Formats: sequence, C-alpha cells, structure tokens
Amino acid sequence: MKYLALALLFGALASLSDAYCYFKLLKPGLTHCQDETDKTWHPMGSSWRNSACMDCSCDSCCSSYSTPKQFPPDCVSEFNSETCEYIVHKKNNPTELCPIYAAVGM
Repeated sequence: MKYLALALLFGALASLSDAYCYFKLLKPGLTHCQDETDKTWHPMGSSWRNSACMDCSCDSCCSSYSTPKQFPPDCVSEFNSETCEYIVHKKNNPTELCPIYAAVGM
C-alpha cells in the first residue's frame, strides 16, 4: 500500500511540474559542440549531463530535476548535487522522508 501511495504521489508531481529548458542555434556543418557550463566538447547527436545537473544535447539543455515548492512545514528540502535531486525530509530526522505536494522543473 505504501508503494501505491508513492506511485500516486509521483504521478501527481509530473502534472504539477514545468520543465526548464533552453535551446541553442547551431551552425550548419558542425561535427562537435561545446557544453556552455563545463566547456567540454561533444559529438553532434550525443547527449550528456553536465555539472549543473542539466541534460544536454548540442541544440538544447533541460533541467534534470524538480524543485520541491510545497511540503509540510516540519520538513526541509536539500539538493544532492551528485545525484541531481532534491530530498525532502523531516527537519529533526533526515531518515524520514516527507511528501511533496508541488514541484517545479523537469
């Protein structure tokens, strides 16, 4: 039953979120493009995740995470830059996760 509740919560979050993306104009004939954040080079047609947690291709980048905006007042959100995700947990107990009622992104 707990997993069903989590599945419903995540399904509801998908409809409450807005993606953050930007697009880039490409010059014809390029074989590689440069990531604007990391300054790394990538072949045309490839995709990657940069150090700013953006999922990119040569012509666009989109955020790879959602930012929690509404959750219980006794909870806090913390961003994990290694996994590119926010974790919302009880302020006095980091092992107890909290529900997220609304999020922005992804």
